[in-house]
Amino acid sequence: MTSRWPDFFIIGAPKAGTTALHGALSRHPSLELSPVKEPKYFICGDAPPPLYLGPGDAHSRREWVWRRDDYLALFANAAPDVLVGESTPLYLGDPAALLRIQSVKPDARLIAVLRDPVDRAYSNWMHLWSDGLEPESDFVTAVAMEDARRRRGWAPFWRYRSLGLYGRQLARVRSLFPPEQLHVLRYRDLVESPEQTLSGVWQFLGVPDGPPPEVPKDNVKPFVPDTFRTRSLARLVRAGATVGSLAPPELWRSVEQRMLATLHNGGERRPSLNPEQRKQVQGYFLEDLELLEQLTGRDFSEWRGTDGRGDFSTRALRAS
Repeated sequence: MTSRWPDFFIIGAPKAGTTALHGALSRHPSLELSPVKEPKYFICGDAPPPLYLGPGDAHSRREWVWRRDDYLALFANAAPDVLVGESTPLYLGDPAALLRIQSVKPDARLIAVLRDPVDRAYSNWMHLWSDGLEPESDFVTAVAMEDARRRRGWAPFWRYRSLGLYGRQLARVRSLFPPEQLHVLRYRDLVESPEQTLSGVWQFLGVPDGPPPEVPKDNVKPFVPDTFRTRSLARLVRAGATVGSLAPPELWRSVEQRMLATLHNGGERRPSLNPEQRKQVQGYFLEDLELLEQLTGRDFSEWRGTDGRGDFSTRALRAS
């Protein structure tokens, strides 16, 4: 087996369309994406994943690809004349992971997808709430709990605020990699103008234009209202995730899918944030937005407004 590090990485941000981008790039004949999305290898540094203590964290860590041989095996079957890559959205917000990538692959190409940080945080919370893992039913309250949860050892995916501080994150990337090795695109462009957006990615990676864009839908969960039934089923899911951390991951996933199908039954359309909710959460990001605009030379003023843009499906419908 020939050892080969990835040529490029989709480094983030979580809940900003990275799943859709991963799927779109995997269709290009000159690119080979890892069969495991989000292996998280560079978060670990050849050590077992941290013992995070949030709901479901113990089970999730069992799916991380943290052994070097296992990670390199993901790319072992790729043809020598194609570029290989992987997608782990948590890399963007993890300084140690970026440093590890730089140490083994200093010429790596990095792709960052940015989304309105309030919408990103809301989608993040909604994902965990709808999967029965988030115990706090109020989004604004959950965002405010980040520091306490971090002190209690909850995993990075629970950091609704920190994961949206793109200015700080891109500043770290630029301190480790030349600017020509970083490609920044916006979630809205991936949804509303996929052909032009993917053309920019092909050019960045140095490959010919790919097939007509068929950007998959983002992984949006059905919303479940805060009811006695929802809370009862969610407690069962969280308890099952704890027990499932002792079983093989594929066994628990099979059980979990049946539990989530019951939880999601009768799910509703995702409610929009009202202006007051957006304003409360927006305050966490305003200073960082100024840094982001300075670093990129782009205008993100729409992220300071009180109107959200909605999820992937809603935006795609508007663009059609």
